[in-house]
Amino acid sequence: MSSAAVRGWSWVHKWSSLVSTAFMLLLCITGLPLLFHHEIGHLLGTEAEPPAMAADAPRARIDDILTKALAQHPGTVVQFYGPDEDDDRMAFVTLNTTADASTGFTSLMMDARTAEPLPHPPFDQGFMYIMFRLHVDLFADLPGKLFLGFMGFLLLVAIVSGVVLYAPFMRKLDFGSVRRDRKPRTKWLDLHNLLGVTTLVWAFVVGATGMINTWADLVFKFWQNDQMAQMVAPYKGLPPPAHRVPVQLAADAAQALLPGMQMRFIAFPGSNFSSPHHYAVFMKGDTPLTARLLQPVLVDAETGQVTDSRPLPWYGKALLISQPLHFGDYGGTPLQLLWALLDIATIVVLGSGLYLWIKKR
Repeated sequence: MSSAAVRGWSWVHKWSSLVSTAFMLLLCITGLPLLFHHEIGHLLGTEAEPPAMAADAPRARIDDILTKALAQHPGTVVQFYGPDEDDDRMAFVTLNTTADASTGFTSLMMDARTAEPLPHPPFDQGFMYIMFRLHVDLFADLPGKLFLGFMGFLLLVAIVSGVVLYAPFMRKLDFGSVRRDRKPRTKWLDLHNLLGVTTLVWAFVVGATGMINTWADLVFKFWQNDQMAQMVAPYKGLPPPAHRVPVQLAADAAQALLPGMQMRFIAFPGSNFSSPHHYAVFMKGDTPLTARLLQPVLVDAETGQVTDSRPLPWYGKALLISQPLHFGDYGGTPLQLLWALLDIATIVVLGSGLYLWIKKR
């Protein structure tokens, strides 16, 4: 590589790293507790815990659960319902003043066997909520997500440019060499390069999937204007139904259509993921991969008949698959621990890069 090319790549690596370093450090630090959010929640007492009952205790009807939830907050309507992803003894219910409201919601955890509400601290308070919002959108909603997505893009640029520069730098050194007999800056430079190339693949995957995750709102908005619009086109211009069939009937209809899948959640008529005329029952697979993918089943809220169901398009699947890759939550505790170690190593890489720049100045 010519000296001019090296200088060019060095410039790209320096500025893409410097601009993104502070925010990448923030994301790595806040992401560390999020890897163990369930364990921390149990430790802090913020995780809902259903009372002990027989393992084969029957589940309550969905409508009974919703009746108990609405009784807790009169004057509200149901937007979403679904079984808890990690413990099917519980179910979540999202309430709001109107079905199409996008802010001001109230979420409840309900016992799926007794239909009784479970004690649970507010979802929008506490340490883990702060970590989550800082990691996802900096408390700035969609603009914050898109900004962090751009920082993720700069991280990818820094990784690629770092790889390009690593080969000529290490031409006269053995792989993994740390020159301990040199000045501190030289030792930190070697450690920075060693950890950087060691965590290369992980950092690229987590950075890329994190960037994709910041587009979630836009991806699903596009899906709503694309496939969802096609699925509900026959109902365009019709008034909302005068009455609705029981929600359990809609859930049973979706299960009968896709017997090899399980219900993930139900979007109620008028909510952002449905139409004024339908229950949108989102089903998931029963394998580690397909459990991350969703397929909506639209059920006419007035008749209880299935009107349409289509797998998500490629861009929706790409988004849903990227989420577990980003948080490492598909392989149990061993993968969580590996993700944590790689996260800590990345913090060292980012911190050492900042230190090297300051010392050089």
